[in-house]
Amino acid sequence: MIPMQFGMPTLIENKTLEENIALCKDLGLNFIELNMNFPEYQADILEDTVRLISLAEDAGIYYTIHLDENLNIADFNRLVTEAYLETVRRTVEVTKVLLPLRDKFGDISQPLTINMHMHHGIYITLPDRKVQMYDRDFDTYMRSFEVFRTSCEEWIGDSDIKIVVENTDGFRGYEKKAIEYLLQSPVFGLTWDIGHSKAIGETDVPFILEHKEHLCHMHIHDGKEQPPKNHLALGDGDIDLRDRLSLAKGNNCRCVLETKTIEALRKSVKVLPSII
Repeated sequence: MIPMQFGMPTLIENKTLEENIALCKDLGLNFIELNMNFPEYQADILEDTVRLISLAEDAGIYYTIHLDENLNIADFNRLVTEAYLETVRRTVEVTKVLLPLRDKFGDISQPLTINMHMHHGIYITLPDRKVQMYDRDFDTYMRSFEVFRTSCEEWIGDSDIKIVVENTDGFRGYEKKAIEYLLQSPVFGLTWDIGHSKAIGETDVPFILEHKEHLCHMHIHDGKEQPPKNHLALGDGDIDLRDRLSLAKGNNCRCVLETKTIEALRKSVKVLPSII
């Protein structure tokens, strides 16, 4: 049986891919989640797959990808939407080329993942409440997700790739409906970020567990509710890490140790054997 797959996020302290890879190898981790929020991991740079593959081959690792957190495929401005859709399309093409690294250095029973956030959209503040525009224009919002789902199915085809939706600061009602629509397709799944959910009082947990058969990726870091904190080193918060990792193992989830500093990542790797 292949051991659980653990990886690291793109760390801001590391200025280059080579630095991230050196740390990943030094810590004995399996993969790096390349973060497209960073200028050095934009689609056109990731398309230099010969370089990415060569560096990964030398280190014996593979990659997953985290889409830009600003990604908004439901923006009412169609020019914006088309740009984000094209970004996803090109990212899928890159991921297809990177799949053999997963086959060689990872677990072939786990789809290669492209992580995404749900963009809340804007809201209008009234005297007595805030109105989310995507809630107000829900039919328009859902039409965008119909296009997105169909497009992703076409782009991914029969490749072993999933686009996985991550919880952040609480799924809105309209987002839950959109996610449930996406999960009807085999090319979509869920990411559970256990620190994010802890910091907001676990309000997303019932929804995630209701759909846990789609859970295939996890962001593992410690967190607290009071005061709200996440991205802590394992052991520095209040999360029942053994319980969360047991679920990850049971669902065959790939896990990113998503701390934000090298020091916290090193500590997490040291703690990990005692809680698996």
